[in-house]
Amino acid sequence: MNFRSNFSKQHFQPMPIPNGIPSGPRPKVLATDKISSDGLDILTPYFQVDSKLGLTESEICSIISDYDALLVRSETRVTARIISAATKLQVIARAGVGVDNIDVPAATAKGIIVVNSPTGNIAAAAEHTIALLMSLARHVPKATASLKANKWERSKFVGVEVRHKVLGIIGLGKGTGFQRKYANDSWNACC
Repeated sequence: MNFRSNFSKQHFQPMPIPNGIPSGPRPKVLATDKISSDGLDILTPYFQVDSKLGLTESEICSIISDYDALLVRSETRVTARIISAATKLQVIARAGVGVDNIDVPAATAKGIIVVNSPTGNIAAAAEHTIALLMSLARHVPKATASLKANKWERSKFVGVEVRHKVLGIIGLGKGTGFQRKYANDSWNACC
């Protein structure tokens, strides 16, 4: 069986959308982890998306046969048992970088495509890195602990300004746009 050609012909034909409203039954997507409302908003015009959080493996097995797609993050472990119970499932989508929580060989053996979104959180990770760098430059963790201990040691935790400093970053991973996005005339970034 030529799975890819059969899959695309059967399941990825453009949906007829007269007047911008899909007609006919929409494919069903089960989201078992917390997914951003922005992400779900993209899907809902074209798919019936059911968000059911905190399900056990047995609970997923009992309902997965009704769904065409499974959308997870890192909490749900998509096991061979779940995949075996999935009679209509065509795709397992991981909203995130890895697929280590998905039994890829079991899915492949059943003809189910496994996809992920490896670039989905690059901006968030870069912003988080900047926040942590600024926090350390200004001694925020130590100052917070001091304040929670009912002390006010403001002069002890002034820290340093990053303006006109050289910022060295090792191990950007996929965040190579980090330097272009966040470095400006105030500091030099060496990545």
